[in-house]
Amino acid sequence: MRYAIREKIVSIGDDFWITDEQGNKVFLVDGKALRLRQTLELKDASGAVVATVRKKLMAMRETMEIERDGAVVATVHKAIFSPLHHRSDIDLSDGSQLEAVGNIIDKEFEIRSGGQVLARISRAWFTLRDTYGVDVAAGQDDALLLSVAVALDRIQHDEEEHRQR
Repeated sequence: MRYAIREKIVSIGDDFWITDEQGNKVFLVDGKALRLRQTLELKDASGAVVATVRKKLMAMRETMEIERDGAVVATVHKAIFSPLHHRSDIDLSDGSQLEAVGNIIDKEFEIRSGGQVLARISRAWFTLRDTYGVDVAAGQDDALLLSVAVALDRIQHDEEEHRQR
């Protein structure tokens, strides 16, 4: 399933919809402004929270945690060393790991488990400026992979703001 996400709208306090290829509103990303930690809730079309993305306060590098039902199911952070391309690691609660590899800044990357591509993220699919697509492979956890894409976008946005200071 392919989804569309507006880039740079992912700021705390802002809400936006993730739509499917037909433009149907599928998930609402609800930015929570009055929280100690940066918090984004991913809600389904009925308003039920399916995942919460929070900035981890005490971390050596930009890190976002993804929670479901109050438990951390994934931790997203940039790889410590990745000289040839952008890479971020996604540590899952079951001990396994995913990686996001490609050009994360330009939104042209893949989320992989081993050699298997779970999702592709690309701007090329949309003519709208500041929009990128997330194409989730069949049988995968769409809400989790969309939460990872939102977390990666937030991390990138925070790093850009930090460099501009």
